[in-house]
Amino acid sequence: MGDHPAAATALEALDWVVAQERPLADGVGWPGVPDDPALPPDLYSGAAGVVLALLEADAHDGDPRWAEAAAAGARGLAAVAPSVTDASLYFGATGLAVALDAVGRRLDDPVARAAARECLDRVRAAFDGERWGDAFDLMGGNAGIALGALALGDTDLALTAVEPYLRTAETTPYGVTWENRRGQPSRRHHVSHGTLGIAQGIAVTAAATGRDDLRELALAAVADVVARDESGGGGFLVPHSDPQQLPDRIDRFSHGWCHGPAGDAQVFRTLVALTGDASWSVLVDRCWTTVLGSGIPERRRPGFWDNNGRCCGTAGVLALALDREVEAGDGTAFAEVLVDDLLARATRDAEGVRWSNVEHRAERPVLPPRLGWAMGNAGIARELLRHGRLVTGRDPAYAVATPGHPGTVAA
Repeated sequence: MGDHPAAATALEALDWVVAQERPLADGVGWPGVPDDPALPPDLYSGAAGVVLALLEADAHDGDPRWAEAAAAGARGLAAVAPSVTDASLYFGATGLAVALDAVGRRLDDPVARAAARECLDRVRAAFDGERWGDAFDLMGGNAGIALGALALGDTDLALTAVEPYLRTAETTPYGVTWENRRGQPSRRHHVSHGTLGIAQGIAVTAAATGRDDLRELALAAVADVVARDESGGGGFLVPHSDPQQLPDRIDRFSHGWCHGPAGDAQVFRTLVALTGDASWSVLVDRCWTTVLGSGIPERRRPGFWDNNGRCCGTAGVLALALDREVEAGDGTAFAEVLVDDLLARATRDAEGVRWSNVEHRAERPVLPPRLGWAMGNAGIARELLRHGRLVTGRDPAYAVATPGHPGTVAA
C-alpha cells in the first residue's frame, strides 16, 4: 500500500528542495528561491528550516536520502554559523542552533550538537544588556531566543533574554505590551511580531525556572491581547496592531499563524500545557470558531488568502487543525479541506512539486516558489507529512517540533 496522497506529495516536494542544493566548502546550502545566488542559513527561509523538514521526512519513511541530505545541510550550517551576525530564532544563530541540535539528537551527530552549543555561545556573547538588535519580538528578538535556548536546555540564556521585558513593559488599560521593534510606534498584538509571542517566550521561561514574576508578566501581556478581541461573539479576532501599522497595505485582521487566531491559539495551547488550567482551552476554542468561520482557504478577494505557507498561509492553519483533531477530537473534515486546497494549488511538472504564493499588488502577482519553512515547500511538507500520519493511524507528533509549538495531548 502506498503512502497517503498528502504525504506522498510532501515527499515529492522535498525531493524538489533537495535538488536545489548547492555545495559549500563543507556540506550544502539552499537558496530561498531557485537560481538565487544567496544561500540563507536561517530557520525562516533558509537551510535551517529545510533541515527540520528533511528530518521530518526521515522519521516518516526512513529513506536514507533524507538523513543524508539533513546531515549535509547541518555541515553547511556549522560551516557558515560563525559568520551569522543575527542572533534571533527565525532569522539568525538561535535558529541554526535549533536545527543543528535536532540533527545531533536524531542522527546521533555529536559534531552537530557541539556546533549548536557554539551558536548559543555566540548569541550569549552578543547580548547588549537589553536585546540583540532592533527587533524585540518572537521571530526576530528576545522572546524567540528564549524559546530556542529552552529547546536546547539553556535556561540561563532564556532568562537573559526575557528579564529585560520586566524593565521595558508598557502598562495599558488592559495589561502590558512592548515596543515590538525599536522606533516602531504601532504596538502589534499577535505571535510573530507582537505581544502574544513575547508572552509565550516569557511564560515558557517562567515555567522552566519557577519565576513567579515572569509568570505574572506573561499573564498581564495575554490579558492585554484578550481584551482587544473584536469578534463580537464566541470567536476571537484581534487587530493586527494599534494604531494600525501601514493601514494602506496591511489588513486590520488576519487569520493565519503570524497575525491571527491560528497562531493565537498556539499561545493559549501553551498556557493549557503549562498551567493545567482548562479555562485557556476556551480561548483555543474561540480561536478555532473564528478560523472555521473565516472562509479560508477560499480566496474571496485579492489579498485575502494568497499564501500557502506555514507562517502566513494554509499550512499554518493546517497545523492547528491537526492539533485540534488530536486534542479535541474535532475530526479531520476541515483539515481535509485545507489539504485538498494545498494539493490543488501545487505546481507539478518535470521539475517537481512546489508552491507559489501571490502578491496581488505586484505587476507579476504569482511569486517564485520558495524552498523554506515560512513561505515554501519545507513548511508545507512538514504539515502534509503530519496529516498523512494522523489519518492513517500513525503518530501525528512532529519528529522535531519548532520552539513555540506545544506538543499535543490526546483527548
